[in-house]
Amino acid sequence: MDAIILQILNGLDKGSAYALIALGLTLIFGTLGVVNFAHGALFMIGAFCAVTMQRLLSLSYEEIDPTRTDFLGNPLKVEVPYVEHWFGPDLGGAIVDWSVPLGILLAIPVMIGLGFAMERGLIKHFYKRPHADQILVTFGLAIVLQEIIKYFFGANPIQTGAPSAFSGSFDFGTLLGFDPNVIIYPYWRMVYFLFSLVIIGGVFAFLQFTTFGMVVRAGMADRETVGLLGIDIDRRFTLMFGLAAAVAGLAGVMYTPILAPNYHMGMDFLVLSFVVVVVGGMGSLPGAVLAGFLLGILQSFASMNEVKSLIPGIDQVIIYLVAIVILLTRPRGLMGRKGVMED
Repeated sequence: MDAIILQILNGLDKGSAYALIALGLTLIFGTLGVVNFAHGALFMIGAFCAVTMQRLLSLSYEEIDPTRTDFLGNPLKVEVPYVEHWFGPDLGGAIVDWSVPLGILLAIPVMIGLGFAMERGLIKHFYKRPHADQILVTFGLAIVLQEIIKYFFGANPIQTGAPSAFSGSFDFGTLLGFDPNVIIYPYWRMVYFLFSLVIIGGVFAFLQFTTFGMVVRAGMADRETVGLLGIDIDRRFTLMFGLAAAVAGLAGVMYTPILAPNYHMGMDFLVLSFVVVVVGGMGSLPGAVLAGFLLGILQSFASMNEVKSLIPGIDQVIIYLVAIVILLTRPRGLMGRKGVMED
């Protein structure tokens, strides 16, 4: 029982990332009808927004510290972050320590701006083109963004730590009545799961309870009729592209303490997230979220040593096998709508 609970917990953080990326992919496909293979790159850029914020907050200058000396008794030069100089060692140190969550402040404008630029500058020209053309152009864009990140940040992963307040682990075993230290789960993974629930809930609430969101949902169902009512639905869909980019970026920001950012991480998540979208049902937002969490947990169980010893490599292909089974039995996915990508 303890192993089952642990694997469910392990699958939640990866499932959260899948769900957030798939949610953005589905928003773009549902509003614009575009298969966006550059969405994984947006997740990656969000992660590097956290890296950039950490480096900005860690900028420092040298000063002589008379309280510290070398073996000859000479005072040492120490690096002092500017934020500690401006705000004091306590508040400044806390700001540096919380650089990853503060990366959200950088990621939101960067991702929304990048989303607008992508949609207006490139993707709008492919709305009425075949999906194959959309895949090719957005995949090429993803490679360009990937190489830009590689040029500026290098090819090696960049370690980015969580705030010290969340650096430990929680003993779920004691809470659930098991022996101590049986079910240990890192605090930051719990934070990421809760963060994903907040973002997902916020997106659904925005679409469900705001006038803007209601118009967008109406446009997703019947774009031409909404346009005939005099509503500039194209502008609203452009804003939704920016929102989808922001969701992917925020997912990347908060994932950095779990997986060290690297230039190809977006492509790693993209393929699996597209499988999640297809399994959940093309154009179905609840389906994307449900499939994201289910497949994340399933992949976690497939990564157990006992399972891999029976079926070597199953953890690498389990999601694809499940996708094949679901699509054979339910061609539209778990919650897909009739007529979506069936022409």
